[in-house]
Parts: sequence; C-alpha cells; structure tokens
Amino acid sequence: MRTVNPEQHARRRAAILAAAAQEFAEKGLDGTSTASICRRAGIGSGTLFHYFPTKRDIFHALFADDLEGGVRARERALAADDPRAGIDGLVEHLVSDADDPLVPGLMAAALFQVNRDPEFARLLGEDEERSVETLTALLRALADAGRPPAFPPERTARWIHHLVDAVFLSAGDDDFDADRARAELRTLVDWLLTGPDRTP
Repeated sequence: MRTVNPEQHARRRAAILAAAAQEFAEKGLDGTSTASICRRAGIGSGTLFHYFPTKRDIFHALFADDLEGGVRARERALAADDPRAGIDGLVEHLVSDADDPLVPGLMAAALFQVNRDPEFARLLGEDEERSVETLTALLRALADAGRPPAFPPERTARWIHHLVDAVFLSAGDDDFDADRARAELRTLVDWLLTGPDRTP
C-alpha cells in the first residue's frame, strides 16, 4: 500500500490554495475554473480533486484555514497578563493581512459568496462572533479593573470589529495605505478604550 507523506501532502495542499487565492482574487469564484487553478498550481485535475472535491470546497478551505490563526490569536489574547495588551494583540492580528495585495479581490469574492452560500456565511459569522466574545471578555476585565471603555463592553467590542472590517473594505481604495490604516485604527481603538466620554 502506498503511504501518504504528511509534509508533502500539506505542501501540495498549500500550493493549491495559494494558486486558488490568486485566481479568486483576480476573477471571483464564478470566473475561476478548476482548470485555471490547476494550471497556476502546475497540477493535473486528478490531483486537484484528490484534495478538494469542488471549487466551492477550495474557496471554503481558503478562508477556513485562515480562520485557524484567529483561534490561536484569541487564546493568546485571553491569556495575556493585561487585558488591554490582549485587546491590542487581537486587533493587530485581525488586520495583519491588510497589506496583502489579494485582499481587495478576495474580500469582494467573499462578500458575494456570503449572500448566496449559508454555510460560508455561517463559517465567517461564527468566527466574527468568537472574536467579539473575546473582545467583550477582555473589555469586561478592563472595566472590572477600573478602566471601563467608552461604551458598554459588548457594544465597544462590536465597534472595534466594525472598524477592523472598515480597514479591509477600504483596502481597494486607490490611496489605501495599510500602515496608515492600522495606525488610524489603533488611534480609534485607543479612544474607545480611554476616551473621556464614558456615556453608554
């Protein structure tokens, strides 16, 4: 019996997803064919279908794999000695890919797919909820330590996540600068956490 080399399997899978990311970013899900993914990855269709049964499965895997890093980032945030450091670390993780040139195209493809694919919408929605829950827990810890945010913790967590989304939604703008956007996001988050207006 032929055995599978786990490292080789992981490398080829990663290469397929990298090729698919380029295709999806350039052409969207509907405009991308499995044949074009195969050409870019330098593999045959039989190899592709060994890893992913359908184009939709490839698209889902591309985002699901990325979300695994979010799980680890949330764990690190909750384990931080200072909840403020945990919030800052999680926010930095959430916008770490903002300068990836594929982001605008992939964002457009994802937004289109969310509206017609309940499973994909659930995948992204559940991850967002986990991040909001983590931010809320950290913000409550800050409040308990005498450092309440500008708004109640859950509302502040939602605002922070909306601001993160805004960074990615603006990534396709002609004048978008990822470093500037991250710096401005940090300023806005800092206001939400330390601003003078404490009115809920």
